[in-house]
Amino acid sequence: MTENNPTPPEGLSAYIAVTAAYWAFMLTDGALRMLVLLHFHTLGFSPVQLAYLFVLYEIAGVVTNLSAGWIAARFGLTSTLYAGLGLQIAALLALAQLDPKWAVASSVIFVMLVQGASGVAKDLAKMSSKSAVKLLAPSEGDGLFRWVALLTGSKNAVKGLGFLLGAGLLAVAGFVPGILAMAAVLGVILVIVVLRMPGGLSTRRKDAKFKEVFSRNPNVNWLSFARVFLFGARDVWFVVGIPIYFYAALSDGSEAGNRTTFFLIGSFMAVWIILYGAVQAVTPQVLRVRERGVAAMVPEAARWAAMLAIVPAALAVLVWWAGEPTLWLTLVLVGGLQVFGALFAVNSALHSFLILAFTSDKRVTMDVGFYYMANAAGRLLGTVLSGLSYQLGGLPLCLGIAAAMVGLSSLGARRLAT
Repeated sequence: MTENNPTPPEGLSAYIAVTAAYWAFMLTDGALRMLVLLHFHTLGFSPVQLAYLFVLYEIAGVVTNLSAGWIAARFGLTSTLYAGLGLQIAALLALAQLDPKWAVASSVIFVMLVQGASGVAKDLAKMSSKSAVKLLAPSEGDGLFRWVALLTGSKNAVKGLGFLLGAGLLAVAGFVPGILAMAAVLGVILVIVVLRMPGGLSTRRKDAKFKEVFSRNPNVNWLSFARVFLFGARDVWFVVGIPIYFYAALSDGSEAGNRTTFFLIGSFMAVWIILYGAVQAVTPQVLRVRERGVAAMVPEAARWAAMLAIVPAALAVLVWWAGEPTLWLTLVLVGGLQVFGALFAVNSALHSFLILAFTSDKRVTMDVGFYYMANAAGRLLGTVLSGLSYQLGGLPLCLGIAAAMVGLSSLGARRLAT
């Protein structure tokens, strides 16, 4: 740690507080996505219209991450963390005002705007939490990798529970009551975190200039390139393709059938995210970082991406060959996509570790913000392609594009220097 950082006990307290806030945020973020997706699908929205609902969310993420690092450098990490939580509460309360009598176009525009605000909130909280780890984690051995993996892995497990929570709230309580309940819980969490957060999480740089957000470090830039296509490869099938495919395969169209299908889809997405988070958390042990050292992790990023590309390519061929959605094919997809999730988790954990290894304490918020701007750009690309590719070629096209994007991610990772 640098001399401006908190002492270890206070640093650990800050890490726990940051993690708790991030957990609460990601629980509502996952639930909100599932509520919106399933609610509007049952209202008859097309795959492309469903994708539009999340486009501004991802665009907001690109802009927010590009500027949030500079904002955090000027005003401190706690300020951006609190702003993210507060804005998410406001977005939830706004979404509860949605009137089912509105025209489809009006509903789409309104939800896009609210989701845009939620996207800003998510990336303010995310950038703040990840940057804090660089300042708080032990510098010895694999301490940084372990703390990053624990934060990221646990966050994704919580977000997975959020998918299940969202589907459950929609089936049991309905759209508006579910939204209001999440806003109330998040408000309580925000108050607790503000009261319990120790001081001195980060220093402010009044001389920080916005142009500094653009990195001159080739490793940061190539890792960001790889990140764009890694997350695009996930969201191209995850956002619209798989939920709609599973709905077609499992639902009989009745109200009771829809409720059961909502629960099954939410359960799959929850388990997928939870497995993803669990694998992320143990990635340092899987890769034996302590014994092999940081330099050995750089070529691993390209190798694991190449292995990941095989899975969506094989599934794309299988779904294209099988034709219409069936129960047996759904079961095969569930297993195959869990394999994708495990390999994806290793790739994601490697990226999250390497960005912190490549940056310095002085530039941490800038480089992490730029890196997560690339992350958001990948999600944006995947979201747009998810609805468009499903409408044009169904799930096989979604999975085929995913394989191609992972290939590009591997090529970017190969340019990293040790």
